[in-house]
Amino acid sequence: MTETLRQLAALLRTRDELDARIAALTGRSARPGDVGEFIAAQVFDIELAATATQAGYDGIFRSGPLAGRTVNVKTYGDALTGIDISPYQCDFYLVLSGPPRQPGAVRHHQWRISAAYLFEASALLDTLAARGVKIGVATSLRRGDVEAAQVFPVTGQTALLRLAPEQTALLSEFA
Repeated sequence: MTETLRQLAALLRTRDELDARIAALTGRSARPGDVGEFIAAQVFDIELAATATQAGYDGIFRSGPLAGRTVNVKTYGDALTGIDISPYQCDFYLVLSGPPRQPGAVRHHQWRISAAYLFEASALLDTLAARGVKIGVATSLRRGDVEAAQVFPVTGQTALLRLAPEQTALLSEFA
């Protein structure tokens, strides 16, 4: 057991070094949510809030059809397990999701963006309220809700935004 702990300590030191490099590159922490916000800001032209702890939204779209609107960026290993919906208002939720979890697999979740979803916040809240869904941490979504909001790698038929080829290419770097 002692050798296992030594190996773990060495691996954690290596991970800390990588996290420090990521933080230096992004100007934020290396936590998945902060990295996701940085990526979203670059891909979707979002001006991030001055602090990562601002209530309600993480930034404002600078250009395109959503310019001037607020967005709360969420980054998950698998968005189908539910999303956190804040009691604070924002205009949109932009969800970056990794691949679906595999049952029985080792609990390592690779950092990937296999899909992105854009939800108009008030419409989503109205839909969930009509279903009697409890709003908060890990709010349940139906597969149809998620598919309709998908903007990457394919665009849902009723998606609020169509990505430019450059945006799709940038997100594909993380797939």
